[in-house]
Amino acid sequence: MSTSPVPESIPFMLLFRNTGADSYRHLSAAQQQELVGRWNTWFETLVKQGKATIGQPLEDATRIVAGPGGTRVVDGPFPETKEAIGGFVTLLVGNLAEATAIAQRHPGLEYGMLIEIREMTPHCHLGVNTKGVPLTAGA
Repeated sequence: MSTSPVPESIPFMLLFRNTGADSYRHLSAAQQQELVGRWNTWFETLVKQGKATIGQPLEDATRIVAGPGGTRVVDGPFPETKEAIGGFVTLLVGNLAEATAIAQRHPGLEYGMLIEIREMTPHCHLGVNTKGVPLTAGA
């Protein structure tokens, strides 16, 4: 049974780095399957607790758009893909300490995964309107 997050919940995003196939190639098929099971349990438990709202892996293929008018377009993956964001989970939790504790329980950390924790905010420092889907449970 899913519980709803409290209205005081703060949205955080966990960004997963160093998640490419090379990080897990040394594992047997059974070990990989066991890791996938622990990973899924970690995420599904957070969803049931009302603390995770969405999670998604990302493909290695990427496109970078830069320059005035987006005139520079470069397709990857690039050599530094190992450090690229390989997926994410959004959380609704009470504070940074809780988000950190959740990240510390991720089974991928045992295999070199890095997790960046960022608070999500509807307030852009430039004043860009970021309204859309509410970022807080009480909105």
